[in-house]
Amino acid sequence: MTEIIELILSLSQEIKTIKAYLQHYHKTRLESFKEEWNDGQDVMQTLHISKRTLQSLRDNGVLPYSRINGKFYYKVSDIEMMLDSNYQPSKSVGHGSK
Repeated sequence: MTEIIELILSLSQEIKTIKAYLQHYHKTRLESFKEEWNDGQDVMQTLHISKRTLQSLRDNGVLPYSRINGKFYYKVSDIEMMLDSNYQPSKSVGHGSK
């Protein structure tokens, strides 16, 4: 009888461990999704651009998007690529020195 109780307790602990792992995995997936996609409002605020400018970026194919029920979503990686591809390093040498 003692062996059965020990097995049940051991099994119970393993179930708790699996449950904790699954909860952590689920949270990680949600956080990853949240970090990977931004809606138009977030993009406009982050880049300090207007709604019309964001529309132009979409219309000109500069910034890929996903549209669901009339709401636009953008991948953070696409925004970073757009910024990187338009990066212009400073051409002035010794700027600010006297």
